[in-house]
Amino acid sequence: MYKTPSKQLSFEDFNQPLGLQMDPNNRWIKKAEFIPWDLVEKKYKKLFKGFKGHVAKPARMALGALLIQIEYGYSDEETVEQIKENPYLQYFCGLLGYEYKAPFDASAMTRFRKRLTPKRLEAINNFIIQQAETAKQAPQHTEKDTDKKDDSHHDDTPPSISDKEGTLIVDATCAPSRIKYPRDMELLNEGREKLEHIITVLHTPTDGKKPRTYCRKARKDYLNIVRSKKNKARKLRHGIRKQLQYIARDQRYIANLLQDGRQLAHKYQQQLVVIQQMYAQQKHMYDHHIHRIEHRIVNLRQPFLRPIVRGKVKAPVEFGAKLDISVVNGMVRLEQQSFETYNESTLLPQEIERYHERYGHYPERVLADKIYRNRLNLAYCKERGIRLSGPVLGRPKKDAVRDRRLEYKDNCDRVEVERAFSLAKRRFGLSQIRTYLKETTQSVIALSILALNLGKLQAIQCTPILFYIHLLLWKVKRALKWLPCQKWLLRSRHYVKYVLPHSDSKRPGLLRARASCFLCYYVPLQGIAMSFAILLSHVYNI
Repeated sequence: MYKTPSKQLSFEDFNQPLGLQMDPNNRWIKKAEFIPWDLVEKKYKKLFKGFKGHVAKPARMALGALLIQIEYGYSDEETVEQIKENPYLQYFCGLLGYEYKAPFDASAMTRFRKRLTPKRLEAINNFIIQQAETAKQAPQHTEKDTDKKDDSHHDDTPPSISDKEGTLIVDATCAPSRIKYPRDMELLNEGREKLEHIITVLHTPTDGKKPRTYCRKARKDYLNIVRSKKNKARKLRHGIRKQLQYIARDQRYIANLLQDGRQLAHKYQQQLVVIQQMYAQQKHMYDHHIHRIEHRIVNLRQPFLRPIVRGKVKAPVEFGAKLDISVVNGMVRLEQQSFETYNESTLLPQEIERYHERYGHYPERVLADKIYRNRLNLAYCKERGIRLSGPVLGRPKKDAVRDRRLEYKDNCDRVEVERAFSLAKRRFGLSQIRTYLKETTQSVIALSILALNLGKLQAIQCTPILFYIHLLLWKVKRALKWLPCQKWLLRSRHYVKYVLPHSDSKRPGLLRARASCFLCYYVPLQGIAMSFAILLSHVYNI
């Protein structure tokens, strides 16, 4: 059951207790203005079709709590505690007033992640980007431009293919999950222990003696391999063979118990299916002396995870979801995410067509990695007059002239997508996904992209203040550069720090004068500028 709020909460409607004065320029109050809460409510209430049962929490509370968790990286329990203690977070979640009690239980966070699917979050993200682009283009149109448009033509003719504008930046990365590095022996041992527990659950004392599983001997064989510093291939293969035999015996016991009419809970049924798949993969690799197989299971608790080969020096293989994003005018969109490996270059035509659907024209250029620059994509872009950045395929010609300035500009502009990846992984939890379900993992990835765009929109408001701060610091530095005693100042700084405490000179007067010049001019000016910058940053919450 769901009840739609009569109207969305504004800052003036928030009930502040006596003695509490909230700042209307707080970042969470400003961030709430960017989110289309009405659209969120419209999509959220479609999940509840019945009119009986407990009333569900509002959509603003669900989305607000998830964004707070993504912003700070809290656990579910800590997120609820922070919302209980902070009035600004309570306003962001849509509470009518400040009250020192938990608005919901920590277990509700999982239900929030299940309800806010990636498709719903994508619709919210697209609406936020559309609002930002509309607000950005509104001041550029004047009354003369509107009069010219009214006099020219009134029919809404679609733009032609020759009309191209804008830049599309695409790239792919991996969002690794927080799991232990998978090893064959550890996977087999974990599967064996789970099977032994299932046998214990299925067995009853009235049936006689429990089937013998050799659990102590199997544990000893596992520790003999794991605790050894160096294992040769022959010894490791012998240990894997033993674990496969233990698992095969346990599976036969479970099959016999199930044939006798025993019922197994749904949780144990899922575990049994995953262990059987893992056993079949490990047995196939053992019999054929290989180390690769399709749809390989690397974690029994999250069997949907797959190894993603990235080729990076720090992490050549990551275990998580692979995602593809596009950046247009600084705003990020999630194009695709999948737990199976795929070649991201095959998605480029689809991303360009989606760009055409959104803006009504094709991009002037596409900035992408070298993997996107294959013959199919080059032919597709050439047919539509789109310039795809990157080097020419094949051996360069003798008379070929490279436009190094254009290549440098493309490389500098393409850094924006790498910056988006870095920011999403450092600040918004994309570097380590901590959820366990497939649907909640996908929702967390979509939430990270949404939080990234909200952070950018909030930073745009502070851009003029940052610009004036950097301009002030640059002018101070330039003024100090042209002081006639600039060289003396640098030498005096070194003299005061290193030379003067150990100097035995009988005539240090000149150097002492230079040191006093440094202390009288350089330090005060730099201190005043930095103090002014820190004051502005505190006033405007930068």
